[in-house]
Formats: sequence, C-alpha cells, structure tokens
Amino acid sequence: MKIDHLVVNVDKKYQKDPFEIELIRDAGLPYEPKWGKGTKGFKASNIWIGNEYFEMIHLVKKDGGGWKSEWVEKYNSGHRGLICLMLDVDDLDKVYKEISNTNSISISEPKYLQFKWGLGLFTRTMPWRNSYFPFFEGIPLQIGLQQIKNEKSVEFMRKYMLPNAKENGINGIKEIRIKGPFTKSDFGLINTIFKNKESLDNGVIIHLENDQTLIFESADEYNVEVITISSNNRNSKVKIESILISV
Repeated sequence: MKIDHLVVNVDKKYQKDPFEIELIRDAGLPYEPKWGKGTKGFKASNIWIGNEYFEMIHLVKKDGGGWKSEWVEKYNSGHRGLICLMLDVDDLDKVYKEISNTNSISISEPKYLQFKWGLGLFTRTMPWRNSYFPFFEGIPLQIGLQQIKNEKSVEFMRKYMLPNAKENGINGIKEIRIKGPFTKSDFGLINTIFKNKESLDNGVIIHLENDQTLIFESADEYNVEVITISSNNRNSKVKIESILISV
C-alpha cells in the first residue's frame, strides 16, 4: 500500500488567479491549471510530484457534472481542502474481501471510476478501480483504495504526469500528516485499514511502501501537511486551502 494521490476541493482562484498559480510554481511545483480532465460541471487540475499527485477539484456547477456525489455534496456545503486520500494497492479484490469478511466496517465494492460528459450522453471510464471507506466522523475526509488496470495503463498514465516536479528535484511525497478532531471510532477505522503502524501519544503513525508515512493526530482543527522528497535546497512552503506543502 502506498500513496497515490490527494483529492482536494478548491475554490476557483487556485485554477484561475495568476497570483495563486505563481505561488505554487514559485515553491518549485510546476502547475498548468488549464490541463486536466473535466466536464461542464467540474474542473480538475493536477500537481504532479514524481508518481504522486494532487487532484484539485473546482465545481463549475452545483450538480458537479458527474463527479462523485458525496464529494459534490460536501463541496456545496462549503468544504475546501483534502476530501479523499487515495492509496494504491496491488490486489484490490483481496483487500476488499479481507475487510468485508473479517471486520464490521464497510468498504464499497471495487468499481471503475466513471463520469458523464457531453450533456450526460457519454460516459468516460478511467483505467483503474476504486473502493472507498466511510467518511471519518470527526473530519470531512475519507480514504480510498485504487488499483490500476495493468502495467500498460500505469506506463500510459505516467506519460501524462506532466509537467512534473521531478524537473526541479522534487521526486515524490514522503509524509502526510493529518490533524483533526478524530473520534474513537475514527481511530478504530484507521487501525482496521492499516496493518503496519505504531501508536503515538495523540495519534498513530502508518508505515507504507517506499518509506512513505501517514500520521493521524488528534487536534482541535482539521489541517494537513504534506512533506515531499527533495534533492534540492529550496526549503519552500505553499498553502492550498488547509493543506501546507513543504518542498
């Protein structure tokens, strides 16, 4: 299990305002907000960091234009920031069966990501399947699992992960620290999802593949810090909604 991408609800300024766009670029993160998928209801823009990325979503219309309904609902209720943390797994069916058969928590059945476009007349199917755990009780965040269809699809996708921060010596995401008013049930969910973990005084640290870590900590407010793997001495930071990215 490893980090794949972060789905982030953003205001329009992060895709349209030259000042906000330059702040992201000045931190060393190449960013072309005009690129990325979308429909008449939503616009996605990506920040590629090695093999991981931020998928930033702005709703153009309240119905979301085919975007995931739960995320559309939270966006329309005012949520901005990290809405879903997507993790890559090697065998999604195996994980789904293990959790479905042995635990009391729910997980959605693996399905290919689809969204409608062209006035709802056409459906686009992406080359990966997703499953989702329920939203946490204390914060508006859910964890999703993803498996790419095959290695050919992986190589195809990586060709389009441009422009990429690797150009600036920023090679991936090393750590994600998520703070918020987690409930006892929330930590129960975390402990069920992840096997390789250790307790902290006020949370838990998760060890993933490629020396990546996730840290979940109790705090009064929901915020996120993302730390990248960098071979340069830039030591810059940029904030996107409630997410602080340390480069």
